[in-house]
Amino acid sequence: MGEAPILKVEHLSHRFGRFQVLTDVSLEVAPGALSALIGPNGAGKTTFYNCVSGRFRPTAGRVVFDGTDITGMPPHRVANLGLLRSFQITNIFPRLTVLENVLVPLTIHTGRGFSVLGSQRRAPELYRKAEEILERLGILSEARRPASELPYGDKRLIEIAIVMARDPKLILLDEPTAGMTPEETDRMIRLIRDLAERSGITFFLTEHDMKVVFSVADYIYVLHQGSLLAQGPPESIRASREVKEAYLGGALDT
Repeated sequence: MGEAPILKVEHLSHRFGRFQVLTDVSLEVAPGALSALIGPNGAGKTTFYNCVSGRFRPTAGRVVFDGTDITGMPPHRVANLGLLRSFQITNIFPRLTVLENVLVPLTIHTGRGFSVLGSQRRAPELYRKAEEILERLGILSEARRPASELPYGDKRLIEIAIVMARDPKLILLDEPTAGMTPEETDRMIRLIRDLAERSGITFFLTEHDMKVVFSVADYIYVLHQGSLLAQGPPESIRASREVKEAYLGGALDT
């Protein structure tokens, strides 16, 4: 018998008034997997993420995370269980240093007071963990710089560092390469793949750049007009006529 899925979505539907955004979506994500959710603009990807992460209560269906029914659970409780999300727009503390950006969620997660900020002697173990996270993401050399001074690509890395400081089991990455240069995109691809292989964290991303999707994802789910159109490994998705037709009448740029 296979390992239980870390995320199980059953018959998920959501509507805004009379507008049906998601219709009867069911899928399972295996623990340790690196999966992607794709679909044309307006397919319902963001709404799906919002329902899974607790920002929206779905109209119908349920969401089970790591064996716990989290349907309609508020985002902070979902996060405390280990399901964290990064957003398409960077969500960092620009006036704090890079290191302090990671120390803030660490102090919350461990129940320590914010008095430890700026005083490494009071909580050396938190500083070590923060530095380890930054080193893993390749930005430890920027630890003492204000976050606002870093280039956009590094700000996205800070956001991932903030998420990792909460000891996540599953990370939802919302358009992780949006707005990046080609060089920053390649760096992010390598980083996501490395984190998935070394950290044991399950990654589930939405992404408009098909190069990124087919470079990192082991398994892909395709939403179209609010319904699950296809799912499978990259090679089957790439070859799917239905998926190609959903993207601009037959063009799936990979």
